[in-house]
Amino acid sequence: MILVWLILIPFIGGLLCWQADRWGDRAPRWIALATMLFVLIISLVLWVTGDFALPGEVTRHWLLEWRTSWIPRFGIEIHLAMDGLSLILVALTGFLGALAVLCSWHEIDHRVGFFHLNLLFILGGVVGVFLALDLFLFFLFWEMMLVPMYFLIALWGHSGSAGQTRIRAATRFFIYTQASGLLMLVAILSLVFVHYSNTGELSFSYDTLLGTDVPDALAPWLMLGFFVAFAVKLPVVPFHGWLPDAHAQAPTAGSVDLAGILLKTAAYGILRFALPLFPEESQAFAPVAMTLGLVGIIYGAVLACGQQDIKRLIAYTSISHMGFVLIALYSGSELAIQGAIILMVAHAFSSAGLFILSGQLYERIHTRDMRIMGGLWGRIPVLPGFTLCFVAASLGMPATANFVGEFMVLFGTFPNAPVVVGIASVGLVLAAIYSLLLMQRVHYGPEYRQGALRGPDAREYGMMLALLVLTVIVGLYPQPILDITAPIAGPAAELFQQAGAELASRSGEVN
Repeated sequence: MILVWLILIPFIGGLLCWQADRWGDRAPRWIALATMLFVLIISLVLWVTGDFALPGEVTRHWLLEWRTSWIPRFGIEIHLAMDGLSLILVALTGFLGALAVLCSWHEIDHRVGFFHLNLLFILGGVVGVFLALDLFLFFLFWEMMLVPMYFLIALWGHSGSAGQTRIRAATRFFIYTQASGLLMLVAILSLVFVHYSNTGELSFSYDTLLGTDVPDALAPWLMLGFFVAFAVKLPVVPFHGWLPDAHAQAPTAGSVDLAGILLKTAAYGILRFALPLFPEESQAFAPVAMTLGLVGIIYGAVLACGQQDIKRLIAYTSISHMGFVLIALYSGSELAIQGAIILMVAHAFSSAGLFILSGQLYERIHTRDMRIMGGLWGRIPVLPGFTLCFVAASLGMPATANFVGEFMVLFGTFPNAPVVVGIASVGLVLAAIYSLLLMQRVHYGPEYRQGALRGPDAREYGMMLALLVLTVIVGLYPQPILDITAPIAGPAAELFQQAGAELASRSGEVN
């Protein structure tokens, strides 16, 4: 039942925040913070006490599992399970959820209870995505995140230049993700009906559908239905159009959730569902997926170099970093897949840090335009130093978690796709360029405004310090994460290689 409570706690906390609004603005904030810290503590206790010495064969072994019948007529269950990958991402959700509450402590000053209702409902949906194994339940949680995120951007976001309004950004986010989600629903229903026609059993169970014999003409289309839904959320070029506006116009808490958590649900979906359900089709699609990853790496980095809005710059860097994750997932290498998981965690820390810093700057100077930010290094204590640290992490400096993730991705992918690695390495050079541009435009150069600005208070300092310490710890000692993800990455890579061998044998028979 602990899995059920991990999902229910954010929803119950959100409703309590909504009702506590009548007692003032402080009550919803404290309730929301306590809720996410509770989720984080439960996750850490499971991490410390869990047994992750799992078999290395292509089987599923869950640390925790809970299932009960829900709609038996259609074979729908409430089936929740947790392994090392789920545990890492649920713990990350609890941690970044607490930071999202803290960074909105002074930024959100109206409808505070309703704001935290939407924030915690998003986080509850994310936890559900990471734990759900019934495909209908997974889709339910996948869609559940959309409406509260729409409200978060539309009601508490910031409008930018002419035509760049928060309503427009929220609507674009909703349309992109809703349309792609419907494609995944069609793919899920098609897979269920194929299984029903084969066996006479109607089931949405992940374990049951894994062995479904899908006709060769249909399987690639079903795989694409899953891939497009995950590619929009990751995001993959050319399905990325919603991301820059959503990040730029969202409140700081929304940007932290989007970059730190929601993008990771897509990578999780590819690794958990798209690859195991359609291994041969994914193997055949791998060159296309890796090409899209390369395009995202270069495209995101080049466009980041040309941005003047600090939040749009950070948003485009996310596109570039997620390109490395996409390459790793389709590389068929255990080392690269583990690197992708490390990079997901590292990107969550570094991007959350940069977005929180941009929010703190906005609270002080009321602009996100880097053209009128110069000369802040000597006028604001501490924050420029933290910015330099997170910029260094974002460009993959050694001793940071990003370096470990990117190195493992490139090193693991090289034996199978050396050309891909060579081209992807250009993204590392571009990362140095946009990182230096950010530091130069914001903290150096001419001073456009006079006078000192206040430094961070204890709340802001604590958030930055926690993110920085975790970034360095994972960068220097990633072994705990590698230990609990090896049982996931190993079977996934083995399954991918078996699918490649099967395709090669079929091709040889045809020839």
